[in-house]
Amino acid sequence: MRDLTQGPVHTHLLRLAAPIAIGMMFQTLYVLVDLYFVAKIGDAAIAGVATAGNVQFVIMALSQVLGVGTMALIAQAVGRKDREDANLVFNQSLVLAAVCALATLAIGYSVADVYVAGLAADEATREAGRTYLHGFLPGMALQFALVAMGSALRGTGLAKPGMTVQVLTVVLNALLAPILTAGWLTHRPFGVAGAAWATSIAIAAGVAMITYYFVKLEKYVVFDRTQMRPQPATWKRILRIGLPPGGEFAIMFVYIGLVYWLIRPFGAHAQAGFGVGSRVMQSIFLPAMAVAFAVAPMAGQNFGAGLLHRVRDTFRHAVLIGSAMMFVLTLLCQWRPEVLIRFFTNDAQVIEVGVQFLRIISWNFVAQGIIFTCSGMFQALGNTLPALYSSATRLVLVALPALWLSSQPGFELKQLWYLSVATVTCQALLSFWLLRRELDKRSALVTAAAPA
Repeated sequence: MRDLTQGPVHTHLLRLAAPIAIGMMFQTLYVLVDLYFVAKIGDAAIAGVATAGNVQFVIMALSQVLGVGTMALIAQAVGRKDREDANLVFNQSLVLAAVCALATLAIGYSVADVYVAGLAADEATREAGRTYLHGFLPGMALQFALVAMGSALRGTGLAKPGMTVQVLTVVLNALLAPILTAGWLTHRPFGVAGAAWATSIAIAAGVAMITYYFVKLEKYVVFDRTQMRPQPATWKRILRIGLPPGGEFAIMFVYIGLVYWLIRPFGAHAQAGFGVGSRVMQSIFLPAMAVAFAVAPMAGQNFGAGLLHRVRDTFRHAVLIGSAMMFVLTLLCQWRPEVLIRFFTNDAQVIEVGVQFLRIISWNFVAQGIIFTCSGMFQALGNTLPALYSSATRLVLVALPALWLSSQPGFELKQLWYLSVATVTCQALLSFWLLRRELDKRSALVTAAAPA
């Protein structure tokens, strides 16, 4: 356990953010590695994997519910020096992880074919999407255990163990992908199915590794069978904080699904270009997301300890660091976006769509970084509803005009990308205002309670 209530705020942020960024970068490489080898098969395979990979947003939404609730409650308990409550939350999160894993497999296999068929542009894309999703689902089910244990460690101020596990699992995935997808060494390529199973096997290995860490090395939060009996009251505490962030990811899933549906008339190359471009964009977001992930335990421990001045300092430092990073990445995407896209495909049409997407969408990188930081602060404060309101507002602002634009003569892809930039800017302003209101409210409560 690391006490984040003492010492320089910016130092703690950077120490937390660095391993988180590395771990998230390697986690994102799961799908990027798959796309790299699948790209050799053709446009339909790329579009199919990108479409099926969008299911990852659903799993991320559900795992976010578990992870955010677990991390926030444990961080606050650490700030209060309440180890018993931290252990209770951790063990109950493992029970919820098992329930979610079973639900993922049951629901996923029952709706996989219908989901892919509804989004894919042609039969070849549908077949590739179905094949990939069937092998991808076991790995997604195991993500819940991985997230629960990793979030518990973040809540105690430790990010390196989770990062190490993520790095090792991606390395394993990178080793398995060419063997199973392209048939390296074995001369028996499994194509899209091989890419999916490489990811699932790697995630299973990651769960085994982090479990070993808890058994052998972790001392603050530990496995305790007596605390694994279902306790609805603790589940309610986790879900109260975690459900709104899960809703944010669900909104992202709806948004991306809407985009895939709107661009179907432009063909598989447009879906492939958007798929590759959006994955590259997610990778570019990692620095700001890492800072936001560091904000949550940092501000959470200080909030639990009643140090609101350090909570505000955490936000100020995080915004400055995140915005500087995202500004540099914006310049990169304005300068040479084709370099990032060509790494995955040589198809001229796919590259054209991906380059246009990155060049336009990069104008909202700084605003998106502010949104991530605000979300991390809401998690730390234990009230994540404002972040959900902000995301829902953005979905409404983008969905209605997008549907109208798509019905007009001369509709172009770039119109969607410009619309996205405008709505993200509005969301950033709304998130900032909501956070200021929440911090002022908490400060007023502390001031009123001071005499007592």
